[in-house]
Amino acid sequence: MKKFLAVAGLAAMLAMPALAGTTTWNLDPMHTNAQFLVKHLGISTVQGDFAKISGTVTLDDTDITKSSVNATIDVSSIDTRVSRRDDDLKSEHFLNLAQFPTITFQSTKVEKDGEGKLKVTGNLTIRGVTKEVTLDVNGPTAPITAMGNQRRGFSATTKINRQDFGVSADPGMVGDELTILIDSEMTQAK
Repeated sequence: MKKFLAVAGLAAMLAMPALAGTTTWNLDPMHTNAQFLVKHLGISTVQGDFAKISGTVTLDDTDITKSSVNATIDVSSIDTRVSRRDDDLKSEHFLNLAQFPTITFQSTKVEKDGEGKLKVTGNLTIRGVTKEVTLDVNGPTAPITAMGNQRRGFSATTKINRQDFGVSADPGMVGDELTILIDSEMTQAK
């Protein structure tokens, strides 16, 4: 009977999702986007998003400081719902898609910031210019099983000054401060 209980206990432990130790999660491209908000003429806010994002998150639930984030945004996927504006944002005046096809983020520090919240500091590279930014993160959520995978989610926000990254066209028309919002589902890497 003791052997049976030991085997049953081991089987139950193996069936549980891995919460202890390090796990790797892939950003789910179907359920991840990055949005931005910027003032236009100082009187209205223009919203846009990037539809193509890839990356991985390595989580250590027992010591969150050992976690990391690595993400890449495809600049060609920008969408402000105005094609002429999208073309301008892809031009050398703004993001310069031809020379800099991606925006990247690589974390350097992850720390707890209250219950269910993190501060993720790292290097954001836009137009070949790298600056340190800090993301305020809600999550990650507890893992669930859905659509054949273990899944977790998070949302993050930060603010940057576009001038810091060499994106300086149309001063006065386009605000300098951008708010960035990220929403993501992640699937556990197999």
